[in-house]
Amino acid sequence: MVSTSRFSARALTLAVAAASTTLSVPTSASMGNIGTTYGVMPVDVATAQSLSMFNNQVSATYYNPASLTRDERGELTAGILHAEQELRSTNPNANGDVVSSSPSQHVLIGMKTNLGSLTRFDHPIYLGFIAGVEKYGKEMLAFDSRTSTSGQFLQYGKEPLFLNLGGATPVWRGISAGASARITLDATANLNAVSTLGGETSRERLAVNAEPQIKTILGTTIDLGSTFCPESSCFLQGWETAFTYRTKSSASTTVDSNIIVTQTIPDPGLSLAVTTIDSFQPETFGFGAQYRGENWRLGGSIEQQNWSELSSEFAGDTIKNQSTIPASDRIRFDDTLIPRIGAEFDLNKNFSVRGGVAYEESPLKSTRNPEINYLDTDKIVVGLGISATYDRTRLLAYPVRLDLGYQYQQLQERDFTLVDFDGAETSVTADGDIHVISGSVTLKF
Repeated sequence: MVSTSRFSARALTLAVAAASTTLSVPTSASMGNIGTTYGVMPVDVATAQSLSMFNNQVSATYYNPASLTRDERGELTAGILHAEQELRSTNPNANGDVVSSSPSQHVLIGMKTNLGSLTRFDHPIYLGFIAGVEKYGKEMLAFDSRTSTSGQFLQYGKEPLFLNLGGATPVWRGISAGASARITLDATANLNAVSTLGGETSRERLAVNAEPQIKTILGTTIDLGSTFCPESSCFLQGWETAFTYRTKSSASTTVDSNIIVTQTIPDPGLSLAVTTIDSFQPETFGFGAQYRGENWRLGGSIEQQNWSELSSEFAGDTIKNQSTIPASDRIRFDDTLIPRIGAEFDLNKNFSVRGGVAYEESPLKSTRNPEINYLDTDKIVVGLGISATYDRTRLLAYPVRLDLGYQYQQLQERDFTLVDFDGAETSVTADGDIHVISGSVTLKF
């Protein structure tokens, strides 16, 4: 029995290691992505996503695909994002403990173009995509799903592959509509082998597959002045509104192994299976509005994120298995409402500055969730940024735009009760600080 138990652990380790080696180096993952956690492009980072529904850059494919119509020119954008985080779990009877300090480092590339020229109709159809890869392009499927006795933060860590593809078109008098696809991957790995009690394997067979999962994002923008008073001036001039909807999406990893142990476990062997959620993005409804003056704009948005659905997602997770935990102690999530406000000011034709602030309430309702021990707090998000346009290009037809964005997130203190595998309880206070820097270069064509 001891040998079987020891080998079971070894077999599972082999299977997970095989999948991780093929897919990614194991690393801290999170129930989020750069779009919801930080912001995709520097403009989104700098405004705390408050003006993202009206951003005409390629990040519109995630926040509001209808905004791809705001600029008729094509666009090629490359950028980077670096997030430094210090997430703490402090025991009143001990010194502070930094739970996570691993940075998130993304390289981003996106493009937008007008496909209307492919048709015989004089009607623009814009197509855009954006991709982000962790560890400056070296890590596509980062994950590390686990239980914890010291506590683990819900929404921070390495982010998996970020990929969006979408299109948009003007509909009627200042109204544009768009749709895009958020693409995630469900990875599976199967390992079959024969082994001795010493752990030496033979006749190994490993199969790894990653299947894309496509989730929908819908958006619309309305220029109220152009819609309701296109031929005359009225009080609606300068006002714009936007509506967006994102379906829930998640990435998962499944590992199956079947091991025959010589003289101990005969054919068909020992079967082990692990299924876990790598990341989760909630169903989201968003509304935004902005007013644009001569050289400035002021706007904001409000989002409803339906995190309560994550509780049911954990039902099929064998690592974060909740079925063995009493119903009163199972992890619970609430839907949240997130307000954001931001502004942008053009200093001159070459330089503009922007900023934004947001308050994000924690979706984690339970403060005591045994074995998983998730930590999450309310947070205040503040951003600042600048754009510079270089128009003295000799070879390029359009000016080159440079964007920089900085964001600070302050995680408010919140008390939790950690429960280890033996049932021992520890009271801790979670808080943290996150610093995000993002930059990009945009070429128009």
